[in-house]
Amino acid sequence: MFAGLPELGISNGEDLKETLTNCTEPLKAIDQFQMENGILLPTLQSALPFLDLHGTPRLEFHQSVFDELREKLMERVAIIAEGKEEDRYRKLEELLEKSFPLVKMPSIQPVVMQVLKHLPKVPEKKLKMVMADKELYKVCAVEVKRQIWQDNQALFGDEVSPLLKQYIVEKEAALFSSDLSILHNFFSPSPKTRRQGEVVLKLTQMIGKNVKLYDMVLQFLRTLFLRTRNVHYCTLRAELLMSLHDLDISEICSVDPCHKFTWCLDACIREKFVDGKRARELQGFLDGVKKGQEQVLGDLSMILCDPFACNTLVLSIMRNLQELLSQDALPRDSPDLMLLLRMLSLGQGAWDMIDSQVFKEPRMDLEVVTRFLPAMMSVVVDDHTFTVEQKLPSEEKSSLSYPTTLPDAFNRYLQENRVACEMGLYYVLHIAKLRNKNALQRLLPALVETYNDMAFGDIFLHLLTGHLTLLSDEFGSEEFCSVVFDGFLLTSFSSKENVHRHTLRMLLHLHHKVLPSCMETLMKTLEPPKQSSEPVKELFTQLTEKLEAQKKSPPPLEETPSLDLGLTAETPISD
Repeated sequence: MFAGLPELGISNGEDLKETLTNCTEPLKAIDQFQMENGILLPTLQSALPFLDLHGTPRLEFHQSVFDELREKLMERVAIIAEGKEEDRYRKLEELLEKSFPLVKMPSIQPVVMQVLKHLPKVPEKKLKMVMADKELYKVCAVEVKRQIWQDNQALFGDEVSPLLKQYIVEKEAALFSSDLSILHNFFSPSPKTRRQGEVVLKLTQMIGKNVKLYDMVLQFLRTLFLRTRNVHYCTLRAELLMSLHDLDISEICSVDPCHKFTWCLDACIREKFVDGKRARELQGFLDGVKKGQEQVLGDLSMILCDPFACNTLVLSIMRNLQELLSQDALPRDSPDLMLLLRMLSLGQGAWDMIDSQVFKEPRMDLEVVTRFLPAMMSVVVDDHTFTVEQKLPSEEKSSLSYPTTLPDAFNRYLQENRVACEMGLYYVLHIAKLRNKNALQRLLPALVETYNDMAFGDIFLHLLTGHLTLLSDEFGSEEFCSVVFDGFLLTSFSSKENVHRHTLRMLLHLHHKVLPSCMETLMKTLEPPKQSSEPVKELFTQLTEKLEAQKKSPPPLEETPSLDLGLTAETPISD
């Protein structure tokens, strides 16, 4: 406990033991030891007997003086470090030399740690000693750890790895959240709110202003993205940069070539829309990538691959297409639309670019604009024509029935082109948001075969299940249940456990709306096999319990006929 004192010429317990062993008059020896090692203040000696009269042990007195002096010394260290004196760090290094031998002494350790914390460059020898001692490493400040980590990537990786795992677990938990709503979904939190997450804040603190550590984290994220194809690492790449931006860490932001692009895109994500002014700004950054600096495209593509960026781009494309439709304009004639497609394409190609190390913007298939988008717009026109037709007087109606098939180009591009598929999926969400049952029943079967099975990805299923709550009353129809379950979800639930989970999540919310005969069949079909994961079994158990409770409870009151038509002063009468 008192290791290091002899090195500084200060007596310790061993010295006292030796003195008492070899002396003839122990009381005199103790007095002598106290004189030599007590507080060397002549006026104090005459005052100490007063403490004895009050029954205050000498240990208690010395401990309180020691604690007070230690606090004063630690304050002084901080004042010296923050001062403007040229030799301030030399003073701290001298203090470190004197105090470091006592670093293992619990009462002195905080002083040593305070000195280490305030030294911008701790002597190499001392850093190695701290690193080699698990206890010291654990208690030293993050400022000291940064100096250790910057030359020990493996150690830094060990510290960062659990945080990155935690981040992915949190994102996946959000996608499988028990909440099912169109208003509060995965994309609801604002960028600023997301940056307040525990992992982002911890990583930001660990990096500080250290460019080397920031580069290491980016390298970890690229490697993990390549290894797993998990797009949440792309989100963290952008969030981390913007978290440092929020703190005005110019040392890092000024050297990250993606900073201004990410900052502009972040503003678009906040608004969930890329307006014309920001679109031109983003285009300027992309066009400004100089020869010899193409590698920056790898990072830009990762930032555009972030699901929050992708969501914003596709929502903006949808709004753009609606405007073009109202103006009778062609997609190829809209520079804003072409830029949004260019960015979506760059983001979708992030993994391929980083994997191949060929830093070139992917060539966009122009037929997406000339064939796929017109095919998608024709679906909109079909739907609009049918709606108008239904409103005509009966004598003017034709025998037009709602179309059930889709244009070949729509189906083909949904299966063969990543960018087209992303737009097609968002169009389905748009249709669900409009509560358009006919169009949804026409589109859902086409999603069984999509590029890379994108329709069965967690992000789309999370959004679709939330959007389907808007059509909850339609689940009372056998035709609608057949399209949603047999025609889409159940086609892959046995081979894709995530589809199984999302289906159960949705039924937990909508079971009371589903046609009882369909619900019975679904429960038999969705019973988890033995090898299923715990979350699936847990969801199925919850659903079973809800159905049991529903059987026992009396029918809801609203089923009884009421004379009240439900028209209050606040209720608008629709035509």
